[in-house]
Amino acid sequence: MAETLKCDVAVIGAGTAGLAAERAARANGASTLLIDPQYAGTTCATVGCMPSKLLIAASHAAHAARSTDMFGITVSDVAIDGSAVLQRVRDERDRFARLTREGIEDIPADIRLTGKARFLAPDRLALDDGRVIEARSIVIATGSSPFIPDQFAGLGQRLLTNESIFELEDLPDRLAVVGSGAIGLELAQAMARLDVDVTVFDHGEQLGGIRCPKVHDALKAIIEGDLTLQLGVELEVKSADDRVTLAWNGESPGQADFDHVLVATGRPPNLESLNLADSGLELDDDGVPVHDRNTMQCGDSSIFLAGDLANDLPLLHEASQDGAIAGRNAVAFPASTQAERFTPFSIIFTSPAVARIGKSEEDGVITGTADFSDQGRARVEGVNEGVLTLYAAAPDGRLIGADLCTPASEHLAHMLAWAIQQGQTATQLLEMPFYHPTIEEGLKQALRTICSATPLDLPQDQDLGVPSGA
Repeated sequence: MAETLKCDVAVIGAGTAGLAAERAARANGASTLLIDPQYAGTTCATVGCMPSKLLIAASHAAHAARSTDMFGITVSDVAIDGSAVLQRVRDERDRFARLTREGIEDIPADIRLTGKARFLAPDRLALDDGRVIEARSIVIATGSSPFIPDQFAGLGQRLLTNESIFELEDLPDRLAVVGSGAIGLELAQAMARLDVDVTVFDHGEQLGGIRCPKVHDALKAIIEGDLTLQLGVELEVKSADDRVTLAWNGESPGQADFDHVLVATGRPPNLESLNLADSGLELDDDGVPVHDRNTMQCGDSSIFLAGDLANDLPLLHEASQDGAIAGRNAVAFPASTQAERFTPFSIIFTSPAVARIGKSEEDGVITGTADFSDQGRARVEGVNEGVLTLYAAAPDGRLIGADLCTPASEHLAHMLAWAIQQGQTATQLLEMPFYHPTIEEGLKQALRTICSATPLDLPQDQDLGVPSGA
């Protein structure tokens, strides 16, 4: 007879969201069981945030070494050792992953179960070793995996995803990137700045989900300075022997050979092995359990979602909050607490980085734009490119969102996300100190535009002029 284990809260998946859920449940007095096939570490540490940023950091170093002439400094013979670049990526990634695994090992051993889980009933799970778990509540946090369209499935070792690209022994000569979302853009530009000949393909016309046309145009011009873009095209794999030959249609049809194809066409949630048919849950059109994002609860059931599987905002800080909410509410079931969610906020770590915050122009009536091509501090640093657009609501000029691709945008984006989450207005931000000369001064142009469009009062005890070079 199969062994039956009992607990208050069972958590399926030991990634960022699952770990947060187990931690929250145990901290709130629940008995827990954590289930994972490998305990290899989080997606962020192993194949996501950290290895990609390591590659991007190398590309920044290469680009900086080539960009010194404007300062009267000549750096000659910039050579890129591709194998050394990738070895450092792996070495540092392995350190991050090891530290993550060591953190997991701090969880009591009798709580950590190795295996895959599937539903037998809304409160019962079966492990692939035959054991059965009976739980008062269940949190599903099984993450996501790369989507491979059928036309690329037969490429063998020529096919790359974000889960395999960092295992390359050396940088390729020519790389095709399919998909212009966050993963595609980040890795494509990094590879291009490391002397790889890169072409990005997408059947759509929009890069990175940017909503403002001015910001999108700025991003597109920057990206095209590093690589080739083929947008609005359909691809055909012509051959895949010692290289991959791709053909495309569109305004500029063509055909080219590539050493590898990086497929970055999204990461759908891992659902297949869960046997959700026996969970009793209502599923949406993508097969994801219908849930309340403010409680992470699926309907009125004792089942909760967290992380990428929820298919809401697949970002680490969101996954961490998902897990904390789900774990706490799983313990409290059938009671439930509505959480205050973060302002939606994402960053694509291109150079300069792209950020998308909160709501868009469609949700407000006022916009303010700042062009950084002649912004003082940006010119000093030789990074004067990019655009920022703020969205505000009438009649008070309360900030509701932003799109930006500017110097120091990851830092500006945090400032703006905090302001938006706190419900601040354009006037209130202008009442704050802006040091000179800084990139932050570039916000003033957009904030003043919002104030003048409403109209809103500008701070009367401040100079309304523009300091030299600001």
